[in-house]
Amino acid sequence: MDAKILIVDDEQAIADLVEVYLKNENYQVFKFYNGQDALKCIDNEKLDLAILDVMLPDVDGFSICQHIREKHNFPVIMLTAKEEEIDKITGLTLGADDYITKPFRPLELVARVKAQLRRFTKYNSAEPKQEERVIAFSGLVLNLDTHECTLNEKKLSLTPTEFSILWVLCSNRGRVVSSEELFREVWGDKYYTNNNTVMVHIRHLREKMHDSAEHPKYIKTVWGVGYKIEKQI
Repeated sequence: MDAKILIVDDEQAIADLVEVYLKNENYQVFKFYNGQDALKCIDNEKLDLAILDVMLPDVDGFSICQHIREKHNFPVIMLTAKEEEIDKITGLTLGADDYITKPFRPLELVARVKAQLRRFTKYNSAEPKQEERVIAFSGLVLNLDTHECTLNEKKLSLTPTEFSILWVLCSNRGRVVSSEELFREVWGDKYYTNNNTVMVHIRHLREKMHDSAEHPKYIKTVWGVGYKIEKQI
């Protein structure tokens, strides 16, 4: 079954162009030029991915992303016309999985879409053996079937990307996972450009886990290399 993708952008030429490229990949596209119509679609359709412009005439992309994360865990890609890092960090903070800055090449966006869908499918598929679908140690429990995570029996509200990062780190307990490897595993993109995206997600994971960067119990930074979770905590 073809993936259902939401595209929201008030610049009609951009939205129309993205729609053409996505349909060429046999995706089913739901296209809107404003936030209100997009919100109705989110509530009425079973979507697989959303592409949200930050600047919209009514409801901004950040608010739509928040609305999605209240009920859904499918990937969200934010479009921003600004180079400012704050927009990117804000999007990631609110639960976005990736961002792309305008102007962009449509083929690059299609590649990001494919990477996000691959990642989401990978961590929601039946690939691992049954005994590998639940990781539990030191009060931390990750369930790959339900995409739920608890810490000391309290549920952590993680985005799909945060869950995937934690799953990769926990699956490799005792070994340092480089930022580049983490980027490839979670984002499905071999073109690793900088560490900012990984760092932002790690920071928010630590905040949700009440873990300290200076004196971490779970996620430890190995400077110049990557991140590590010990086998025994």
